[in-house]
Parts: sequence; C-alpha cells; structure tokens
Amino acid sequence: MSGPMEGIKVVEMGVWVAGPSAAAILCDWGADVVKIEPPTGDPFRGLFASALGAAVPINPPFEIDNRGKRSICLNLENEQGRALAKRLVDEADVFVSNMRPRVCEQFGLSYDEVRKTNPRIVYCQVTGQGPDSPDANRASYDIGGFWSRAGLGASLTPPGAPIPQQRGGMGDHMTGLSAAGAISAALFKRERSRHGDQAGEGQRVAASLVRTGVYMMGWDYALEMRIGARTIPYDRFHAPNPIINCFFTKDERWIWLLLLQGDRHWPDLLRAVGREDIRSDERWSNIVARRENAESLVQELDREFAKRTMEEWGPILDEHNVWWAPVNTISQALQDPVVQASGAFTHVEGPDGPIPMVNTPVDFYGTPGGPRGLPPELGQHTEELLLEMGHDWDQIIALKEAGAIP
Repeated sequence: MSGPMEGIKVVEMGVWVAGPSAAAILCDWGADVVKIEPPTGDPFRGLFASALGAAVPINPPFEIDNRGKRSICLNLENEQGRALAKRLVDEADVFVSNMRPRVCEQFGLSYDEVRKTNPRIVYCQVTGQGPDSPDANRASYDIGGFWSRAGLGASLTPPGAPIPQQRGGMGDHMTGLSAAGAISAALFKRERSRHGDQAGEGQRVAASLVRTGVYMMGWDYALEMRIGARTIPYDRFHAPNPIINCFFTKDERWIWLLLLQGDRHWPDLLRAVGREDIRSDERWSNIVARRENAESLVQELDREFAKRTMEEWGPILDEHNVWWAPVNTISQALQDPVVQASGAFTHVEGPDGPIPMVNTPVDFYGTPGGPRGLPPELGQHTEELLLEMGHDWDQIIALKEAGAIP
C-alpha cells in the first residue's frame, strides 16, 4: 500500500497530540514522515506510564499518532543541531509543528526563515488559539482551546450539572484531521502552480484547537450570531424533539431514536411500541406539543422500551421504519460488525504478529494507504537519516561529540 501521499516528505516538530496526529494521518496516506525529537523525547512517550503509576511496555495512544514515522533526535539548543533541523526542513515538502510560534522562531524555523531557502514548503502551524491571535503563545492542549475556550464543555452541560470530563485527544484529533486537509489542499495548489521544471510555490497554513471547536459547534454559534438565539443545554427529559432521544431497554442497553422529522415519524413510532392509543393525545399530537410536554412523553416511552431487550426491539423498530442506533460502549463498538465493516480498525505488523489499532477515518480506493509500522523508538533513525543527508560516520561521531545529537 503506497497511499496518495507517496513521494511527499514531511518533517514534524511536534509534541503531544495535535501536531503529531496531523503528521500521522499524512504518514498513513503514504508520506515519509520524519519526527524531530529533543534528547528527552516527545513527552507523550512517557505520559501513559506516569498516568498508570507503573512501567508499561507499550503506549497505545502514542502509537496511534506516531506509527510509521522515523525519529531523529536533535539538540536544538546546539547550533549544529539547529542547522541539521533546518536542512531537514529545507529538503522537505511539508513542515508540521504544534510547538508554540515563539519556539519555532527561537530555533530559526519560523515560516519567514524557512521560506527563504525552501519557497516550495507547505508550512503548517497547529496551535491552541491560532498563530496570529493575542494568545498565540499561550499553553493550551485541547482541554484549553477546544473543550474550554471554544465552548464545547459548557454546551454539553445541562443547567446545574458539572462540566463533564473530556476524553483524551478528541479536539486534538479533529484539529489534526483539519491540518492534514489543509496541507493536502496546499500541496494541490503548489502542484497546479508549477511551470515546466520550475517548482510550484508553497504556503503557510494553520489549524487551531479553538477554531476547530467553534466549527464543530457551528450551528449553535450561527443561531446566536444570526438571530440572537442562545442554545441552552438540556437533558433527555427536556429535549426540543423528545423522539430524537435515547431510551433504556430491558437488558440495560440504550437505544437512540433518530426521529428528527418528528411529525413524519410519530405514527411509525407509536405502531412500533404498540401505543397507537395515544396518537390523538393533545399533549403529544404534533412536534410543538411534544416539545412543550417532553418530560411526560419521555416517561411514557421509557415504560414501553423497558419491556423488551435491545435484541427484541431491533427487528420491531426496523419493521415499522423507526430509525435508531445502538448506544455502544467502546467494548461493544469493538464487537459491532457494522463498526468493524466500516474500516474503523486496522492492523500493524509487529515483532510478534499483527497489532490491532484504530484506523484513520478516510479511504482511498485508487491509492489505498494505511499504517506502515509501529512508532519509532526515540532517535531510532538518527544515524540513518544523517547518512541519507550525506554525512559519513566520522561526521556523525563529531556531531555526537559536539552535543548536536545524543
């Protein structure tokens, strides 16, 4: 499997998740990705062990965002180390970094510096609040820029309830996917700007956690900006349309009804649950009445759905054209044949056989890609990459003695 990015060289100077995830997606799509790491390594390497409070042989979250890359360990506090990084970037098609802008500037890797010697570079900045904002250099993580500042946490919290905890990497992965799309578009534009043997022009692109969060909540923002309507979080008993909602079954599973067109689907739902007797009940006769009396309707439907298991409800709902989906736990989704058939999971060859992993979320049927290996050990490819750059072993030893590489 080569992937549509075969032949594209990517240099990543990233830590944690958002920047590395963008590079990992490009790697799955076929790019050759070189990860520049400091002598201490990407701090995400050790997070899993510290969170568990014990040494563990693998770090599954790190694997997702770093598989298939090559790692070079450079001391960017050292002048020769910075020169090596600059040369790598000068020979690349793409540079991806989620380091704060001031850090890239400090190491001579700002866009203005890089484009002087590599005008064809696609230079991607992944930041918390945006590289041109007043808080461009503020620490963020996706908990800060995506979950907190963009409003997602508050938008999912009913009045009086505590804000739920974010699952790790949600905003990071969405921002990484946005960055990968931006890079792809910039590469396409560069290719179209070529003139004969003259290389096309690169450009700077950016993706931020806060902007991704705002876009994901775009409907709520649009309602307030356009008509002044503030969206208020609600629980299942106060849903604006109580039949696009979840219900608990006899076997303690949740079924989520997908009846967005409430009046269209209302008769089908009543036939399915055997309650056509309430079709003329004025409390629930139309979508407006059901919104005004949502709590009583949800309680009524709760009693009906509690009478059967999910396995029993599935064929009944399908027979009556009631749209629904099972609410899966992670364990249940792993076993769900529909989720499996979607291509959500893949395997990477390991030393002892195939290793299951989460797949990136798109398919290319003409140029299929996919993970090409496990994540590298810290600095695993340092010497290999230096040899590719034209250094001999005496020069590599000299770089070690100078402190440019460990």
